[in-house]
Amino acid sequence: MTKQKPYMVRVNLHLSYVLLLIYFLFWVLINTTKADDIGVYWGQNSDEGTLANTCESRKYSYVNIAFLTTFGNGETPVLNLEGHCNPSSKGCTGLSLDIKSCQKQGIKVMLSIGGVSSTSQLTSSKDAKNVSDYLWNNFLGGKSSSRPLGDAVLDGIEFNPGDNGYSIYWMDLARYLKSNSTQNVSIGAAPQCPLVSAENSTFSSGYFDYLSVQFYNNPPCNFVSSSTSGFINAWHQWSNLKVKKIFLGLPASSDEAASGYIPANLLNSQVLPIIRNSSNYGGIMLWDRYSDVKSRYSDSIKFDTGDQASTPAERNKTHTEGKTPIPVESIKPHAGNGKRHLGEQTTTSG
Repeated sequence: MTKQKPYMVRVNLHLSYVLLLIYFLFWVLINTTKADDIGVYWGQNSDEGTLANTCESRKYSYVNIAFLTTFGNGETPVLNLEGHCNPSSKGCTGLSLDIKSCQKQGIKVMLSIGGVSSTSQLTSSKDAKNVSDYLWNNFLGGKSSSRPLGDAVLDGIEFNPGDNGYSIYWMDLARYLKSNSTQNVSIGAAPQCPLVSAENSTFSSGYFDYLSVQFYNNPPCNFVSSSTSGFINAWHQWSNLKVKKIFLGLPASSDEAASGYIPANLLNSQVLPIIRNSSNYGGIMLWDRYSDVKSRYSDSIKFDTGDQASTPAERNKTHTEGKTPIPVESIKPHAGNGKRHLGEQTTTSG
């Protein structure tokens, strides 16, 4: 039997140590790196500032343009941006420059379809295919002479049907949108909490990149510091789904919710330590930009980065130097009730 020379033994041992170190560092990386993204809805208050302002704040990783309120079932699609611009007269095509500016900063810009005022629903797989074709040609990588937001190509679509719930046809819509090989279309959804068992197959289909779950206006899921079991159980149900990212959907102000608002100090001290342990934790999704400008809620969110707590504003300080943020005093009170996300829910959705 041939014996290894001493120097070869030393080389093999050294190589083994290096491989073990690489494995350990990789394990640490995947088990300590958290997404800690913040997303926000923009488009439902003309006093919230421009889309460009929103992205230049460097607070958000996702911006959802809200909403395409009418679609499907043969209806003429309607984009409602609450006074920002008038899509019917092609008055929103200028947003193309803002969208491209956001994307250059690494921010995903999505279109949210549905909303609390929407009654639209998908009626069949064929209907889902027609809606997919419309979205592809008018907001994504396709071509159309009537693109409401100009030639900018959005990063994806978020499904937000509210009380109408997620039928199997929403899975069909996701599948059709994902089938376009020329663009990696991001697909999100904004379901109500608690989880409805009938929707498990839709959300676990593998087509959804993220879920932004509304954990407010839904008492069974609302966070209550004196009794956290309902919140924790609900979060674990959602985080056990086969979805890449789960966002905690919250209002940026107590004015935006009948129940379930979580003060930033409790979010930092009691909620984030719980949800950040989930492997598919994605971050926080806020309703909405107008409320966040007023309350500065996102500035108060502190993510534990391992060495010290930091806010999004602190992490992005180098990007915002020399830029003038929108002063809170310039934001006018909104005439509506502000509850435009998914409405005031007190029972499970269906």
